Amino acid sequence: MTPKIGFLGAGKMARAMASGFCQAGLIDSTSIWAADPVETILQDFTKLVPGAVVLEDNKEVVRQCDVVVLSVKPQVIFTVAESIRPNVTTDKLFVSIAAGVQLSALAEALATRRLIRVMPNTPCLVGQSAAGFCPLDGANTDDVHLVTRLLESVGFAVRLDESLLDAVTGLSGSGPAFVYMMIEALSDGGVRMGLPRAAATALAAHTLRGAAEMVIQTGRHPAELKDEVTSPGGTTVAGLQALEKGGFRAALIAAVETATKRSIELSGN
Repeated sequence: MTPKIGFLGAGKMARAMASGFCQAGLIDSTSIWAADPVETILQDFTKLVPGAVVLEDNKEVVRQCDVVVLSVKPQVIFTVAESIRPNVTTDKLFVSIAAGVQLSALAEALATRRLIRVMPNTPCLVGQSAAGFCPLDGANTDDVHLVTRLLESVGFAVRLDESLLDAVTGLSGSGPAFVYMMIEALSDGGVRMGLPRAAATALAAHTLRGAAEMVIQTGRHPAELKDEVTSPGGTTVAGLQALEKGGFRAALIAAVETATKRSIELSGN
């Protein structure tokens, strides 16, 4: 039986997940529901997920769906949770993708422990997501299996202790933005050295994709793969020296740390 999946909040992440599930063939778009108070956001949702049922009423989505994804901002999730609480029943699985929001607090607000917290990222739109997830004790084996199937249909997923999900937010949740900046910077470097912009951007993006696939498919340490590209006195070691001078490694570590700390701050809200 194909479950009906409802999204409370139809923004970018909800659209990416819903579209990814449909493209993977796991869910038909007619089994997707979404609620949002902003009409233009609902219109954007239906453009990406044609056939989905969209409306403004969160409670109706909860009534109709087997799986309810809480995809609203962390700052409003408890307001939403309290508003739908009368419609929460034990036959429904709730999945939260709100950064920093603890399962225990959400369980209290919803009056259910059938909960799974997920930190996905937007590349699920193209089947290349990297997600971490953690079930609460009320989620059963079938719930965990379903969420695992959904997440793995659009990329990579790993089950972790909830205490580590803020770090997942800082690394893979925010990470695509860091990578886009890296691609943009590499492209700028190529343009500075005479490459056409389109060619420079394509070369940069494919270079990152190829390097990532090398790590994934070989299972080797990135430092080992890096050394294979680095000839004594060659071009790569000169470029690596420039990166070290610019604090490249430290900046990326700091970016993940700062994003993680912000996720922890949000949990206090």
